[in-house]
Amino acid sequence: MAKETIEYNESSIRSLDWREHIRMRPGMYIGKLGDGSAKDDGIYVLVKEVIDNCIDEHMMGYGRSIDVKITDQRVVVRDYGRGIPLGKVVDVVSKINTGAKYDSGAFQKSVGLNGVGTKAVNALSNYFKVQAFREGKTKLAEFKKGVLTSDPKESKTDEKNGTLVEFEPDNTMFKHYHFIPDYLDDLMWNYAFLNAGLTINYNSKKFYSKNGLLDLLKQKSDSEDIRYPIIHFKGEDIEVALTHGSQYGEEYYSFVNGQNTTQGGTHLAAFREGIVRGVRDFYKKDFDAADIRASIVAAVAVRVQEPVFESQTKTKLGSITMAPEGQSVKSFVGDYVSKELEIYLHKNSTAADALLKRILQSERERKEIAGIKKLANERAKKANLHNKKLRDCRFHFDDEKGEKGIESVIFITEGDSASGSITKSRNVETQAVFSLRGKPLNCYGLTKKVVYENEEFNLLQHALNIEDGMDGLRYNKVIVATDADVDGMHIRLLLMTFFLQFFPDLVKADHVYILETPLFRVRNKKETIYCYSEEEKQKAVAKLGSKPEITRFKGLGEISPEEFGNFIGDEIRLQPVRIDKEKQLQKILEFYMGKNTPDRQEFIIENLKVEMDKVDKQLAEEIEAEG
Repeated sequence: MAKETIEYNESSIRSLDWREHIRMRPGMYIGKLGDGSAKDDGIYVLVKEVIDNCIDEHMMGYGRSIDVKITDQRVVVRDYGRGIPLGKVVDVVSKINTGAKYDSGAFQKSVGLNGVGTKAVNALSNYFKVQAFREGKTKLAEFKKGVLTSDPKESKTDEKNGTLVEFEPDNTMFKHYHFIPDYLDDLMWNYAFLNAGLTINYNSKKFYSKNGLLDLLKQKSDSEDIRYPIIHFKGEDIEVALTHGSQYGEEYYSFVNGQNTTQGGTHLAAFREGIVRGVRDFYKKDFDAADIRASIVAAVAVRVQEPVFESQTKTKLGSITMAPEGQSVKSFVGDYVSKELEIYLHKNSTAADALLKRILQSERERKEIAGIKKLANERAKKANLHNKKLRDCRFHFDDEKGEKGIESVIFITEGDSASGSITKSRNVETQAVFSLRGKPLNCYGLTKKVVYENEEFNLLQHALNIEDGMDGLRYNKVIVATDADVDGMHIRLLLMTFFLQFFPDLVKADHVYILETPLFRVRNKKETIYCYSEEEKQKAVAKLGSKPEITRFKGLGEISPEEFGNFIGDEIRLQPVRIDKEKQLQKILEFYMGKNTPDRQEFIIENLKVEMDKVDKQLAEEIEAEG
C-alpha cells in the first residue's frame, strides 16, 4: 500500500491569534492547568498574575492596600494605584506584548514578565472584567474566553484611583477546580511579608507585616525548637532571615521581586554558599557545608532588574546578573550574606555559641552513621539494578531539560494487587510506582540510622533521590495510594511519620499527597457514576433511579486496571498533605505515633464513629410492610 503523501504548501501554515494560542498552549503561559490541589496549579497562577500587577504599582509608590475577594468560582481584585490609562484598558488585557514594563524606568524591578500575565487570565476565563478608575473617570471592558463582549464608553466616577479585575476561571479547562484556603492564605502572607507596610484585605481577613522576612520566619518556625533568635538583616535589593532548629533537612523560602521561587534558582544557590562562607570565616574552621546547613530554616528575597525566569510561572530564577551588564547574582548575594553573617556573629556571642553547638552536633550525627550509610548505599545501588519495588517513569522532576518533569509523580502503594492495577494503568512517561511489602516501620522517635538500616525506607529514599536534600527530588508529587480502610489509614500515618520525621521539607514544600479513590460505583445499563463519599452515592442513586447496581470498593485491588486508569489520569483527585502552622510538628507526631497515652485513648473514644449505609425511606417502609 502506497504511503499517503501530505502536501506542504501555503495552506499548511496557520497563524493563531493571541487568545487561541494561550488556550491551545496554556502550559507556556501558566504552567500546568490542574484542579487546585497543588500550590502551583493554574488557578493560583491566574490569581497571582492579577495581584502581581497591583504589587508592581505599590512598589512604585502607588497604593497602600489591595482588596481581594475569592469565592468558589469568582476572583475580585481591587488596587488603589494609578489605574490603567483609560484609553488602553482593552489593549492591556487583550493585546499580547502590550504593557508598561518594557520601560525599566517605569517598573525597575517588577514581578511580571512583559505584557503576558493578564492576557492569559483573560483568555482562560469564562468571564473577565477589567475596570480602571482615574482622575474622576472610569472605563470598563468585559470578555468571555478572551473575546470582548462589552466595551462601554468612559463615564464619571467617585471611586478612588486604581484598577479592578474580576474573573471566573474556565471550568472546561480547569476541570473540577477548587481553591484551597490554606494556599491562598500563604499567598497573601507572602505578599505581606515581602511588602512591609502593605495591607491586603482578603475575604474579611487582614494581612499585614511590619518586619518582613523576620515575621515570615517567626510564622514558619517553632519558637520552642529554634537554637537561637532569628537573624535578620536587610540591604538594598536584598533581605535575609535565618535560624537553626532541630529538624532534619534544610528549609528555605526564596523570593525574587516578590515572587515565591519554589524551585530556587541562582539567588538561592548563592545564598546557601554565602552562609557556609560566613560561618567558616567567623569560626576559622573548614566545617563541612552539610553540617553548617543542617536543620537551617531561612528566607531570602532579592530585587533583580529585568529578571530572567526559567518559565512564565516564575518558580526558578535563571538570571546570572542583578541587572543587565551589572554585578553577578552569585557575588552580590553571596558576598552580602557572608559579610553580614560574620559581623552578626561577632556582635552576638550567645547566638555564635548556639550555632557552633548545632554544627558540631550535626557533624557527630553524620560521622556516627557514615559506616552504616556506606553499606546501605551499596546495598541500595545493587537493589536499584533489579529494584522490584520501583516501576520508574521516563521523565523526572530533576531533569534539566525535561518539559514533562513537572508532571512527574510516584505512587507509593501497598500489596501486589493494588500495585498491579496502578502499574498496568499508569502513564509510563510521568507516573512511577513504588510498592511496599506491608506496613512500614513506625519510626517515631528513632534516629536517622533507621533510614539506612531499614531496607524499605532506604530504597524509598533512593527512589525519591532525597538523601542529600531536595535539589535532586525525582518526582514533583509523592502520592500515597492506600486503601480507604483502617489498615490503609494506618499505612498513611506510618509513611507520614517517616516523611515528617526525616524529610519534613518534602511535606512543607507541598510535594506529598493522598490519592482519593472512589468508594462506590453506581451504574445502570446507560451510565456509570463513581462516588467518593456517601453523599455522592445518594445523589447518583437518585439520578439513575430504578434500583441501580451499587458496588462498594473495599480496596484498590478490587478496582480493575481499566477503571483505575480513570482515577489517575486527567480526572485524578488528590488531597495535599499540609501541616497546620499553628501546631507544633513534634507534638503532633508524639500524640498520634508515640506511646499509647490516656489523652490519645480519650481522643479516639470521643471521635469514634459508626458507619452505616443510609437506607432509602421508601425502601425501608416497603421492607417493614413485607415484614
